Amino acid sequence: MPLSPLESPAPAPEPMALYVHWPFCVSKCPYCDFNSHVRSGIDTEAWRDALLDDLAHEASLNGGRGLSSIFFGGGTPSLMPPAIVAGIIDAASDYWQPTSDIEITLEANPSSVEAARFADLARAGVNRVSLGIQALDDQALHFLGRAHDVAEGLAALNVAQSVFDRVNFDLIYARPDQTEAEWEAELTRGLAFGTDHLSLYQLTIEPGTRFATLVAQGKMTPADPDHAATLYEQTQAMTQAAGLPAYEISNHARPGQESRHNLTYWRYGSYAGIGPGAHGRRGGVATLRHKKPENWMTAVRRNSHGLQSEEPLAPADRAREALIMGLRLAEGVDLGRIAAMSGLEPDMLVDEQAVTRLAKLALVERDGQRLRITSAAMLLLDAILPEIVQV
Repeated sequence: MPLSPLESPAPAPEPMALYVHWPFCVSKCPYCDFNSHVRSGIDTEAWRDALLDDLAHEASLNGGRGLSSIFFGGGTPSLMPPAIVAGIIDAASDYWQPTSDIEITLEANPSSVEAARFADLARAGVNRVSLGIQALDDQALHFLGRAHDVAEGLAALNVAQSVFDRVNFDLIYARPDQTEAEWEAELTRGLAFGTDHLSLYQLTIEPGTRFATLVAQGKMTPADPDHAATLYEQTQAMTQAAGLPAYEISNHARPGQESRHNLTYWRYGSYAGIGPGAHGRRGGVATLRHKKPENWMTAVRRNSHGLQSEEPLAPADRAREALIMGLRLAEGVDLGRIAAMSGLEPDMLVDEQAVTRLAKLALVERDGQRLRITSAAMLLLDAILPEIVQV
């Protein structure tokens, strides 16, 4: 006898993701604040045990769900001992239910030292790698503070493509004095390597970075915004023609090859974050681990987890985060889903008058409950969001 609507089982929750943060860098990094995390040697057995304890704690709170992706990121995760990587993958597979096409990504610098470990990492269970190549010009790599040169980066890419099922690499454009012709040649070369995913970022000047200091000293002139916009349009046209359209403001992929892990973030799904400084979203709770490795390790030894805070998110905060993340995507957001997830009414989420006004300017599109930023307007995303997001 069929169940009545009141007796019908609740739908299974969407699969979640797992982020594993490995904080150690092999050299001083010009981009992040992990300079104090450079280590000449670590107790790998202690770190394995601590990461597994941190993982077990998260699983005790939301285990049993589907698991669509695992992402190893942070300092230099490609130098994690493969046994630790395998141990985390095996434990996560016991705690959750891996999807048949689970994506297991590891970030890597394109150095010969790290490339030599790719085969071992693949045997440990990694099936996707993301390489920080960043430029195909030696002078640009020196400017960006990278330790590798083009030849070493491309050698690592060749090894990665021979070992892993899926490979992504990133490039940074709109560098000072970079011309349209130079970027066209560099991107053409990048597209010719045949990867199914590319991350293409404009150089941004963040406060407190070496670049910000150079600008303040008059030693560096950032790209003119109009020129940067031209390079962005050039990027969209070239990747679209090559079959790797933008599915997010800076990420391009062949259909079906999008980063499933990052889509969990952008679609505001649940994800567990373990390791120093890792963030997570456990339903309506924002989790944060202790950032400094020593503090995180002490917390794990004391509490069997490295949590620094667990903050319940108010409905408006959840809705706001979902809108800000989701509107980065070419697919946009489903306002009905965000309303159901947050408990707010759909008309409380966005300023309908602003949406109507911007739609007339072809900056946004509205189709029922689906709202998206148009491709041509993505460069204006930071200006559009405060106009339309009203929670």
